[in-house]
This record gives sequence, structure tokens and C-alpha cells, in this order.
Amino acid sequence: MKKLEVGDKQFNLLGQPIRLIAGAIHYFRVVPEYWHDRLQKLKACGFNTVETYVAWNIHEPKEGEFHFEGMADLVRFIETAEELDLFVIVRPSPYICAEWEFGGLPSWLLRYSDMRLRCADPTFLQKVDAYYDVLIPKLIPHLSTNGGSIIAMQIENEYGSYGNDKTYLEHLRQALLRYGVDVPLFTSDGPTDYMLQGGTLPDVLATVNFGSKPEEMFAKFREYRPTEPLMCMEYWNGWFDHWMKPHHTRDAEDAADVFDRMLSLDASVNFYMFHGGTNFGFYNGANYGEVYEPTTTSYDYDAPISECGDLTPKFHAIRRVLSQHMDIGECVLPEPIVKKQYGGVNLTQKADLFHHLLQLSDSITSVYPLTMEQVGQDYGFILYSTTVSGPRLNMKLHLQDVHDRAMVFVNGSYLGTVERWDPKPLDLDIPTGSVKLDILVENMGRINYGSKLKDAKGITEGVRLNGQFLFDWTISPLPLDQLSGLQYSHFRDVTSEGPAFYKGSIEIDDIADTFIRLDGWKKGVVWINGFNLGRYWDRGPQKTLYIPGPLLRKGNNEIIVFELHGVDNPEIMLVDTPDLG
Repeated sequence: MKKLEVGDKQFNLLGQPIRLIAGAIHYFRVVPEYWHDRLQKLKACGFNTVETYVAWNIHEPKEGEFHFEGMADLVRFIETAEELDLFVIVRPSPYICAEWEFGGLPSWLLRYSDMRLRCADPTFLQKVDAYYDVLIPKLIPHLSTNGGSIIAMQIENEYGSYGNDKTYLEHLRQALLRYGVDVPLFTSDGPTDYMLQGGTLPDVLATVNFGSKPEEMFAKFREYRPTEPLMCMEYWNGWFDHWMKPHHTRDAEDAADVFDRMLSLDASVNFYMFHGGTNFGFYNGANYGEVYEPTTTSYDYDAPISECGDLTPKFHAIRRVLSQHMDIGECVLPEPIVKKQYGGVNLTQKADLFHHLLQLSDSITSVYPLTMEQVGQDYGFILYSTTVSGPRLNMKLHLQDVHDRAMVFVNGSYLGTVERWDPKPLDLDIPTGSVKLDILVENMGRINYGSKLKDAKGITEGVRLNGQFLFDWTISPLPLDQLSGLQYSHFRDVTSEGPAFYKGSIEIDDIADTFIRLDGWKKGVVWINGFNLGRYWDRGPQKTLYIPGPLLRKGNNEIIVFELHGVDNPEIMLVDTPDLG
């Protein structure tokens, strides 16, 4: 039986010491056609293990409806690693962080207003158990003890950063054991007193996460686990980006030096990330330090393998260091993936948002604004409409606790934008009679880490004129998951200046990877052949969106851009070089 054993300060496999050199690749951030390419590059770097989180929200997007196809085909990803003789570390924690929407938790959990997350709340445990009833049996045949490649599984993720409910941790542990998981279970936490005290179980392997100072970090770990193997479960060799902030990079030699020092301490290491990939669709998360900070569409992470699969200087520096500590063989790489510049595409067709609400939404009425979760909506946008009587002069329009970014229109004319990180009121004069007030709110990603995890979207409190709350609303959910009902006209014939969809197409003979530049566009979302590529924003840092070749097809390819603020020249460029800022 091939089982990873946790020995005295070392791992053992088949009676021999083994050091795990792993890299994180998230199957849900990479198109399936490229899984083999990315995993082969990981092996070519000298690694013996791939690690992946499991994102609950892509597998159970609606309660009781499970999805394991396409980019959610976790089993196929594991089988691809098996074909390459790679071990697999699976982290199926209900919560994953990962800068992923809601930390991987499904948004429908927020409809249970009294539920407490990530603790032994009976309702939360019931939802986790129902999910595990479907997920874990799919993994059992792929345990190393059953001839597969999964050598370890995580109980919960960085739990000590959030709570200290040992009953909850033990419930998750017992659940995995009950399903038949007999490979080592582990926890992963930051190497601080409170995190290690809150996030670990006494008889479960503990690991730590950090990006620098390995001697200091492992010394703290040793205070709690003097005989366990050293393992950095997340070596943050790069970092992620937020909108409106600079692009993060880390010197390759610095990252390689920290790795070298960990290997000199006889530690096992998992690179987070080895290949970051992309937050396609509406799946980017957000952080909340002093203010709300949404994560970009790209999850390049300045990793050894770039967002589009290229080797970076970090790849070569890390392989060089590893070769000094282990026999890693030759660097056998797959054929390079071609990138192509297809040129400009004119999006000459236009469909105004407000004139297509019937095609995009089933509106409801409510006395007060409801959140997305209260109307059964996961992602996208939500529109709140009401009529306000006049005259009312020198008023202040307050959107009380809006999540996350709201565009306000009065009688169809744009008034201004209210942003969660800068929630200033808007000046409003209402003449005699009345006006139509429309508030379009964008969910820019639920918080994925920390104490503000419970992050409902839309207008979460209310709308006020000065001190008076406004009631009687029509609410139009806009998940934008079905755009086929839109009726387009030539963009010059659509006179409205508000949010609109722009459509065009391009004929392609030779399929390759490419990147969309949206110079002159301001903020919105892009679809290619019906696939949601994610958000763009002229505030940066990201200036291009990655299109993997498998999303294209020979012949006609449809491109739709939902632009919130209008564009003078509706042309995009398909280029062969990414620009992440």
C-alpha cells in the first residue's frame, strides 16, 4: 500500500524518506485543455507533487445542484496528474480563501441569515455534509492507498486566522474519516501563536504558510510541533493584484533564495502559486483591510508559470536551486503554446441595458431594497428602480452600505457613481412632479478572507434622501448568464449613453492564445463565444484579458463587451502580448 507516513521530522513513502516539492495549480482557473501542459511544466521544474484547492461554489452553484464538468472536472484534473506520475495534495476545505469569490463558499449560504460560517453551527455543518456526500466519494478511488495519486488532504484552511472552534475542526476531520479517507490529514496556518493555537488539532499534521524568513517561521512552528516534518504548505513566492493598485512582482533570485534556505532546513515546500491562472467570469474575490479591495481578473501571481503558461525567470531560478538539493532529471517541456495577434475588431452592434431588462431579468417588487442573495442571485449586477416625488432641492442621496459599486441615473441620465471604498453621497435636485431613480449595483467579488467574510451584495441597508429612507422598489437581478435575448442595432443608431452591450465578430483560421486590449473602454465585462472572460477596468493595473486558444473556434467568433460608462470608438484589439501593469 502506497501511503505517505508522517515520521520523526520527515515524511516516508514505502519505507524511504521523501521530500514533497509541490506547486499549486487550481483546475478551476485553467481551461481543461491546458491542464496537461501546466502539469507537465510543473514536473519539468523538478517537482513531484501538485496541490489544488477545491472550490465549493463551482461544484454546488445552487443548493443541491452539483457540477463536475468542464473546468469543474476535478477528477479529470487528478487523473491528468496521475498520467504524469505526480502526487496530488487536495484541499477540499469548505473554505479555501485563494482570492476566490467568497473564499470558495457558495453565495447561497448567505440566504440563511442566522447561519454562522466556519464553526459548528448546525445549519452550516449540515450544508457541508451534504456537499461532502457528493464530493468526497469522487476522491476516494484516487487516494494513494487505493492506487491513485492523492497523498494528503486538508481539513480546513488557515482556520487560525478566523476562529478557534475545535469542535468544528474535529467534525470536518471525522467526516473525511467516515468517507474512508485514510491518507494523512493536515491543517495549514500562519506561523504565529494565535493562528497555530486556533487552527490546529493535537493529533493532526500541522503545516505553515509564509513567504519569507523561513528560519524564523519554522522556529515558531517547532515550538508547537517539535517532531513533525517541516512543511510550508503555501510558499508565497509571488502575490496577487487588486484593482486600482500597482501590479505585484517579486525578484526571482529572492524567491529562489528563500526556497534554498527552506530546502537546507530539510523542509517540504508547496509553491503558492506555481501557476496562478485566471479568475474567469465573476469569480474574483476581494479583501478588506481598511477598505474593500477587489481582486483583478488575472491571477498571474508573478508565479514560475505565467497566467498564459509561459516560463518566467522564477521557473529557471527555482529549478536551478532544486537541482542543487535533489536529482531532478532533465527539463522535458511540452511544445510552446502559440500566441497570435489577430488585430482590431469593431463592435458595431449595440444593445442598451435599460431597454432590454425584460430579456435579461425577471423583476420583482419590494418595499425596501433586497440584496442579491435575498432574491436568489449569485453574481453580476442588480438594478433598483423607484419613483421619487418633488420638488426637493439641495438633497443628498445616500446609498447606505452599498456592496460594491453603484451607478445612479435620474430619468435615464447619469448622475454619478457611489463606491463602497469611498461612499460619498450624491447631490440631487428633484423638480416639481417626480423623477425615475435607477441604481445599478455591481457585485465586484465577495470578500474571501478575514472577519468580514459574510459579504452580502447590492444595497444592504437602504437608500436615503437626506435622512428619509425611500421605499417601494422594483428590483431587477442581472446575473448576465444568458445574453441570447438581446436585440442589437448599429451602435450609431443607439443614442443612449448608459450601460450597453457591444457585439462584434472575427473570423479565425489559425487558433492560438491571444489577449484583448480595451484601450478607450472604461469598465465592464467581456464574453468570447458565450464564455465570460471576466472584468476590465481602466483604473488598472491589468490592461489585457487573456483568451486561451481553446475558447476560440475556426470560423466566426463572437465577442460581446458590456461597457458601463460608454465608449467613443467601439474597437478592441487582439494582441499577442499580455499587459498586467
